Amino acid sequence: MEVDIQNWTRADERADFRVDAFGATTAVLYLVVCVAGLAGNCLVAAAILKVDKMSSAATVYIFNLALADGLFMVGLPFIVSQNFLNRWPFGEAACKAVTVLDGLNQFTSVYCLTVMSVDRYLALADPLRFASWRTPRRAKAVSALMWLCSLLTILPMALRFSAEGGLCVPDLPSDDGWRLGVLSYTFVLGFALPFAVMSACYAALLLTLRRRRRREAPEDRRPERQLTKMVVAVVVAFAACWLPFYAVNFCSARHEGPAFARVFELLVLLSYSWSCANPILYACFSDTFRRYFRALLCPGAKAPPGTPGDTERQNPNVTEVQDVNVLA
Repeated sequence: MEVDIQNWTRADERADFRVDAFGATTAVLYLVVCVAGLAGNCLVAAAILKVDKMSSAATVYIFNLALADGLFMVGLPFIVSQNFLNRWPFGEAACKAVTVLDGLNQFTSVYCLTVMSVDRYLALADPLRFASWRTPRRAKAVSALMWLCSLLTILPMALRFSAEGGLCVPDLPSDDGWRLGVLSYTFVLGFALPFAVMSACYAALLLTLRRRRRREAPEDRRPERQLTKMVVAVVVAFAACWLPFYAVNFCSARHEGPAFARVFELLVLLSYSWSCANPILYACFSDTFRRYFRALLCPGAKAPPGTPGDTERQNPNVTEVQDVNVLA
């Protein structure tokens, strides 16, 4: 949906745009991101369904994040086609459907990461107290509510998109007031508030781990180091991929020209590439997911020695360092 906002705000510039080496290269990069995002998130979802079987609240949320990120990639070829052809060739119904799909999964992905941040803090802050709230069944209910909230968030704007003018753009007044209102709405609900919650949860989580480090033996600190690295990676990746997009979008009213439009195209690509980041982060930082991937891709390999959910059920007094290793 962010690409469509750009088309709306810069439609006059795009009318004179011609496909050149930059446009062709950008289209190829979009398709690479699409394929990588679909493959990576399908791998994560399959690993959770087949190997982990959604045995814990954490993996339920990770599955929903992978589902949202994967579906987010489905609409990308349509966006690439519009950018490359400088027109929307798929009709009015497809315009609304793709916009709803794009916005729904964009917001669900962000909301899911936010819910997972709260879950991580509760898991470490007081695992006994919040154990009954962190069951797979309740996590599925929270996930369903999260999808519904995302739909209600984007539906009023998504249904206003129209392809009658040749581009799939919002059918709204083109004055700066409307544009600023739409951008502020998406920025606050799609970045500012979720990022504030994530940052607060992870800051509190790291403080909790720091206090516990004083009571732990040195050999027990490896999970903490893994978690710290993953926390930093996830938060930085989210901010690095989305903050430039929103910052430049807010500056679009004061800047014009093909150069600015091309910069924005690259930033839109960067925002979509965030959906490829989580599977890579899991593989780089999580021993558990590396075992899951090996078990899925190499059926003859030794199965993972237990799951995070098994650890919780066997000993609820565990501070969930193993569960936390799955995700930051």
